Amino acid sequence: MLISLNLLQKYVDIDGIEPEILAEKITKSGLEVDGIHYIGKQCKGVVTGYVTSCEKHPNADKLNVCQIDVGTEILQIVCGAPNIRQGVYVPVAKPDAVLPNNIKIKKVKLRDIESNGMICSLEELGFSEEHIPKSQQDGVFIFQEDVPIGEPIGPFLNIGDAVLELDLTPNRADCLNMMGIAYEVSAILNKEIHLPEVTVGTIHKKVAEHVTVDVDDTALCPYYSVFMLEDVDIKPAPLWMQNHLLAAGIRPINNVVDITNYVLLEYGQPLHAFDRERVDSDHILVRRAKEGERLTTLDEKERILSSENLVITDGKEPIALAGVMGGANTEVHSQTTDLLLEAALFSSATTRRTVKQTGLRSEASTRYEKGLDPNRIKEAGLRACQLLREYAGAKVYEGVSEYNSLKKETKTVQMKRNIINKRLGTDITTAEIENILTRLRFPFDVEGNSFIVEIPSRRGDISIFEDMLEEVARIYGYDHLPYTLPKGSSQMGGLTTKQYIKREVNRYLQAAGLMEAKTYSLIDENKINLFLSPEIQEINPKPIQIAKPMTADHQLLRTSLLPELLNALTYNIARNEENIAYYEVGKVFVSGESTITNLPDEKLRVAGAITGNWVEHLWQGDTKKVDFYVVKGIVEGLFDHLDIPVIIKQNRMEQMHPGRCATLHIGEQIIGFMGQVHPTFAKKWDLNETYVFDINLDICLEHFEHVPRFTPIPKYPAIDRDIAFIMDKSIESGVIKDAIEKIGAPLVKQVHIFDVYTGENLPDGKKSVAFRLLYRDPDKTLTDAEIEMSYEQIIKSINETYETYVRV
Repeated sequence: MLISLNLLQKYVDIDGIEPEILAEKITKSGLEVDGIHYIGKQCKGVVTGYVTSCEKHPNADKLNVCQIDVGTEILQIVCGAPNIRQGVYVPVAKPDAVLPNNIKIKKVKLRDIESNGMICSLEELGFSEEHIPKSQQDGVFIFQEDVPIGEPIGPFLNIGDAVLELDLTPNRADCLNMMGIAYEVSAILNKEIHLPEVTVGTIHKKVAEHVTVDVDDTALCPYYSVFMLEDVDIKPAPLWMQNHLLAAGIRPINNVVDITNYVLLEYGQPLHAFDRERVDSDHILVRRAKEGERLTTLDEKERILSSENLVITDGKEPIALAGVMGGANTEVHSQTTDLLLEAALFSSATTRRTVKQTGLRSEASTRYEKGLDPNRIKEAGLRACQLLREYAGAKVYEGVSEYNSLKKETKTVQMKRNIINKRLGTDITTAEIENILTRLRFPFDVEGNSFIVEIPSRRGDISIFEDMLEEVARIYGYDHLPYTLPKGSSQMGGLTTKQYIKREVNRYLQAAGLMEAKTYSLIDENKINLFLSPEIQEINPKPIQIAKPMTADHQLLRTSLLPELLNALTYNIARNEENIAYYEVGKVFVSGESTITNLPDEKLRVAGAITGNWVEHLWQGDTKKVDFYVVKGIVEGLFDHLDIPVIIKQNRMEQMHPGRCATLHIGEQIIGFMGQVHPTFAKKWDLNETYVFDINLDICLEHFEHVPRFTPIPKYPAIDRDIAFIMDKSIESGVIKDAIEKIGAPLVKQVHIFDVYTGENLPDGKKSVAFRLLYRDPDKTLTDAEIEMSYEQIIKSINETYETYVRV
């Protein structure tokens, strides 16, 4: 919403208040001011002038020599504008005038003819494009009405007017008009408000005798009224009105259209004018459109309507799309003399559906969607009649033809001073609350400590005590509310264990090279059973349908994070992004047979999906594709970071590669899985070779100890020893690794598997697994004898236990 302060001045005295100060006060009261911009730019020595003569330049075909009366003298000015002519009023920069951007005007000769100044366009006066009427965009500016000669142009062109841009929340539809803003500013500044006085002189003809109104669907249109006017003179609107419309971002068209737009800006009530002669009957019928019915709107586009649309008809054919746009068949034009003026209330829902269907969004439809003040509808129509009589010479018929099924109910809210103070932590007195309600212009009664407040119809956002509490607080001043520190033994700013572990998981995975993704919690039925972790499968979860899904693709609550992560990979691969590593920390929703409350269990998980190259050194020509061991390293590193022991066991799962899949265990409890997506599934989803992991963070939380630990930096050197065992292929390498760590403790600090070999020179059914052992004693340098003793003990024990032997 754009607010011209020059227009606001008509309703509230804001003279002497700097725009920045007023913007700050409005923002502090709860209406956010996004910015301030100014109309035109201040200039020096530019006045109004009258073109007494305009003749062709003797030495140039495209120039004219003009004689301009500027009050104190006649200036000869050479002008090349195509629209300059004798008998018009124009802005004139006299010699020594200074235009925006410090452009100085001097006496010059153009093709041997002296020119003493310049006739200006709005662009040369510093106006931006949105503040220039369409008819004035080419050539110099020409006043559409007589103006005093020799006066500074600022007041006539609204130069210097500050325009506030408000970012209104959806509930404050009352501020989508100048009167609503006036109520706000008068309350903020504690000043009187001056609303328009509507008095309309009428002729001795009654509207009801010439036009009747009916409404078929009263739920979609509870009120519809028609005013009637004759002998209308179509011409430009007065300059002051055009200036205010331009400041609000509305381009002037003619006096009839501009007056309806001005009343929209002033009252927030949309109006529409029909050419009476183009309406084929004396009966206006508001009804639902018929399926396939057609209407050509004012933008010259034919619209195919449905029964969801509401139309205004002449009893037979549509003449307007209710709440959105009029029809071209009844458009006001330059020869129009008689008008039908509509003032109505249409359903927000039907207006919204029509806007969505047609793509037509306007100032009027926005206000119908947000909601209107029912007490201003008829008054806005009368205000338009008043202005049309004054600025279009219209003769106004007496009365109005209307359909009215409005049920106007007065809302009241009860407030108690002690509860207000308890909620706000204040000590506001009864007199102060009375003053606030008076400034807001809310009628009220006081009964001891209690206030019975009558809510004006313009404030549709207020219905309960908390709404009124907000009103009291914002007018009292949010910056006047006391503040206190929390009391109690809790430590401020501390994280819960769940918050801490989530933060650590994010920190580790991002450091490992993965990017965080946020996917939909809703999926379609084809994905509901994909990539379920074994512990989730045991529950046999039932699909959880949401009540009102917006699309078929988002109707069930997810049971796994992976389907949408893989969908994100597919989307990016299709756009030539091939090296992708995503992870997500989020909740899945599980509902089993034993659910009592019918609410699903929310389980916190972390999942990842990786494809393409993991390492890419183009300069060295070295790349490494993602494989099972990359994902395994990421998962093991995560559990090491959280200091939670994890066991990885080979397993088989649906949608996963049969030989590259493993489940994750803490003790005997399964907490997730990892591995390669099955090639068949990957091909179906247009994925390259892709690896995933999925971990239950709720179970990890049970085993996580949030205890700070410190390990001193070793003073003594470490020694590596390598060993390779030949064993049956059925023996898991991780089992041998765990056994080495136990046998070699405490001298063996780390054990890494760095090679697995199967092939020539090995017996059938055997494999060779190479381990690297890291020896270190924190208190001394180990001797060769100590290392050899431990080394031999490990070999002997492993050989005896697992029937292995060492490869020489």
